[in-house]
Amino acid sequence: MWNLPVNTTDDEMRFRHEMKYLVSDADLAMLRSRLKGIMNEDPHVGEGGTYLIRSLYFDDFDDTAYYENENGTGRREKFRIRIYNGSMDRISLERKSKVSDKIRKKACVITRDQFDILVNEDADKTVKSDYPQLMQDVLSLYHIRRLKPKVIVEYERRPFVYRHGNVRITFDRNVTSSSDLKSFTDAHINGRPIMPVGLQLLEVKYDEFLPDHIYRTVAMDHLRLATYSKYYLCRKYTDR
Repeated sequence: MWNLPVNTTDDEMRFRHEMKYLVSDADLAMLRSRLKGIMNEDPHVGEGGTYLIRSLYFDDFDDTAYYENENGTGRREKFRIRIYNGSMDRISLERKSKVSDKIRKKACVITRDQFDILVNEDADKTVKSDYPQLMQDVLSLYHIRRLKPKVIVEYERRPFVYRHGNVRITFDRNVTSSSDLKSFTDAHINGRPIMPVGLQLLEVKYDEFLPDHIYRTVAMDHLRLATYSKYYLCRKYTDR
C-alpha cells in the first residue's frame, strides 16, 4: 500500500462490505429472475439492462498492487481510470481501498487533457494545485514510485440496487484483458477473455447491513466466496 494522505468526506471514509462469487450462466439467470422482483435496475443501464465498463489500472515499478493481491495483503489499494460504453465523454479517476472484505472508493471526473497527462509517458507530469486531489496523488506516485498504466480491464455489468443498506448487486460477464494500452480510447479493444469457461462474477456490496430478504434471495448453497481481483488476473494472464 502506498500510504499517500487521503482527503475525504465522511461518506467517502465509510467502508462497504464486498463479497464476490464465481457463478455459472445458469446461476446468473436464476438470480436475475429472483432479484427483478425485489430490487431496481441501476438507472444508468441501457435498454438491455447492462452497460460496458472499461478500466485502465495503474501500478508502480515494483508491481505493488499486483503482488499485494497475489500475497493476500490485508490492506491494499489501486488507482484506475474508468469509462462507460467505450465513450470518453465522462472519464472517472478512482482510488479503491480494501481492508479484508471491506472497500471504499473515492472518484473524481477528469478532463481529456488531464487523462492524457496521466497516461502519456512523455507528458508534463508536474503536480499542480488546480488538479483534482486524486490526480495529484497519482502524479506524486509517478515521481515517487513510477506509477503508470499497466492493463485494460473490460466487462459487461448488470447492476441491481436497493436503497436500504445501500445494497448493490452486480453480474459481471465476459471479463476481458488487454495490454494494448493505446486502445483504451478506441471504440473497441482487442482483448482476451480471462474467466474460466462458463463462469461469471457475482458481486454483493452493502453498507452496515444486508436486508434479510435480499440475503435469502441471493443465498445459494453451492456458492462459495471468491478472493477475486479482475486487475490481478488480467495482469497474470495477459502480460506476465
